[in-house]
Amino acid sequence: MLRGLDIRDMLIIDRLELSFAPGLNVLTGETGAGKSILLDALGFVLGWRGRAELVRAGAEQGEVTAEFALEAGHPAQAVLEEAGIPASDELILRRVNTADGRKTAWVNDRRVSGEVLRALSDVLVELHGQQDDRGLLNPRGHRELLDEFGGIDTAPARAAWRARRVAAVALEEARAAQAALAAEEEFLRHAAGELTKLDPQPGEEAELDARRRLMQAASRIREDIRRAHQALGPEGAEGMLSDASRWLDGAAEAAEGRLDGPLEALSRAVDALGEAEQGVADALDALSHDPRELEAAEERLFAIRGLARKHGVAPDELAALAAELSAKLETLDAGEGGIATLEKAARAAEAAYEAAADRLTEARARAAAKLDRAMGAELAPLKMERAVFTTQIEPGEPGPEGVDAVTFTVATNPGAPAGPLNKIASGGELSRFLLALKVCLTRHATGLTMIFDEIDRGVGGATADAVGRRLAALAREGQVLVVTHSPQVAAMAAHHWRVEKRVAKGQTLSTVTPLDAPSRVDELARMLAGETVTEEARAAARALLAG
Repeated sequence: MLRGLDIRDMLIIDRLELSFAPGLNVLTGETGAGKSILLDALGFVLGWRGRAELVRAGAEQGEVTAEFALEAGHPAQAVLEEAGIPASDELILRRVNTADGRKTAWVNDRRVSGEVLRALSDVLVELHGQQDDRGLLNPRGHRELLDEFGGIDTAPARAAWRARRVAAVALEEARAAQAALAAEEEFLRHAAGELTKLDPQPGEEAELDARRRLMQAASRIREDIRRAHQALGPEGAEGMLSDASRWLDGAAEAAEGRLDGPLEALSRAVDALGEAEQGVADALDALSHDPRELEAAEERLFAIRGLARKHGVAPDELAALAAELSAKLETLDAGEGGIATLEKAARAAEAAYEAAADRLTEARARAAAKLDRAMGAELAPLKMERAVFTTQIEPGEPGPEGVDAVTFTVATNPGAPAGPLNKIASGGELSRFLLALKVCLTRHATGLTMIFDEIDRGVGGATADAVGRRLAALAREGQVLVVTHSPQVAAMAAHHWRVEKRVAKGQTLSTVTPLDAPSRVDELARMLAGETVTEEARAAARALLAG
C-alpha cells in the first residue's frame, strides 16, 4: 500500500507531501491543475518511462520519494531479496533527476538501477485508464490474465515444452551426425581397414627405426669383427699362447723356478683372451641377421610413417586414430537403431507436451466460462446489462504456455457481432468494460495499489454513480487511487484531495489540499455546477455524499 508521496521541484510542483490511506483515494481539480503531474511523479519514482523534462524550471534537480507498507509475504520482498536489499515491512523508493537529465535511484537507501524500480513497480502499483497502460486491450496479454484469474499452473506445460525441445534437438543432432558419417563412410571404411591391417602400436616406429639402423650398421662392421675373432682363435693368438705355454711348461723344471712367474702371467692372458674371444663371438651372433629381416623392418617402418603423413598425425597416434575410426564405424552401423530410440523419445515428449497443452486448454475453457459469468455480473451494475463479454480461446502457435490464443471480446448490443474491446466499445463503454475486467482480474490481488486515471471519462449520471460504487467496492479489499472529473465517483471516496494551480512570485505552481467534510461539499458543488457554486449545487453535493 502506498503510504506517502514526497515531490520536490518536479514540473510545476515545488514541494508537496501527500499521505495516502487504505480504501478509495480520490484526486479532483480543474483540467490542467496538475493531477496528471502527480501520476508522472509517481511513475518517475517507480521507474516508468514518461516525460523527458521533469525538473521544475530554475531548479538544479527534482526528487520524488514514495513510501510503501508491505504485508508479510508481499511479492516485493522477493524482488528485494533478488536485488540483495534487506526486506522489511517498510519500503522507501527515492529517485533524483538532475537538470542535465541524469537519474539516480535508491531503495531503502541502497542505490539501484531502473530495472529494479520497474520490477518493484510491477508488484506495487497498477495504473489503469482508458489508454489501458497494463495491457487489458492488448490480446497478447489476455492469456496471461486469464491464467492469473483462473489460478492456472503453466509449469507442467513449460517443463513438457523444454523436454520436447531437448528430445527434438537430440534427434536432430543424431540425424546430422549420422548424415555426416554416412557422407564419409567410404573413407572411414578404407582408412579403418588400412589401419586395422597394419595394426601399428604405440612406440613401434621408434623400435623399428632403432632395429633398422642396427642392422644397417652390422653389414658394415661384421667383417672386421669376424677377422678379429679369427685372429683371437686357435689359428691366431689362442694357438700361439697355447704353444708358448706348452713349451715353457716343458722347460720349467730345468729352469729352477725362473719360469713360474711367466707361466702364471701366461695363464691369466689365456683366460682374458678367452673372454675376449667369447665377447667377439657373441657380437658376431648379435650382428647376424637375415637380409630379408632388414627389408621387412624397413617396409613396415615406411608403411607406418606413410600412414601417419596421410592422416596428419604422429606415428604413435595411429593406434588411437584406428580406435576413433572404428568407433565412428560402429556408430554408423548402429546409427539407425540409435535414431529409432531417439525418435521414440521425441514422440513420447511430443505426446507429453500435447497432453499438458490439452489440460491447459481445458483449464482455460473452465476459467473463461467463469470469467464471462463474473463479467456479466459486474457489467449489470455498470448499466451495461445488455452487453456480452466473451473470452475466446482459439488454436495458436505451440509454445511453453500451451497452444491457445486468448482474446477478450465484447458485443455491446444483443445480436451485434463480438469484437475486440478497443474496436467495439465507445469511450464510456470502454471505461466500464475495463473497470469490470479490473474488478474480476484483481479480485484476489493483495498488497497492490490500483490507480485509475479518469476511467470514468465519457460517463455521467447513474452510470458514473455505478462506476463510483464499483471503485469503492474494489477499494474495500485494498487501496485505490482515482483521478476523476466525476462528482458521483468523488462522492464515494474515503479520502479526497483537491489539486489546483496558484501563481506565486510570477511562477505557476500546483498544490494538493486534503479536504474535510465542508470542503468536500464545496468541491463536489464546483464539479456539479462549474465556476459559480450555488446553494442548489451544495445541496446536490450533500445528497451525493449521503449516498
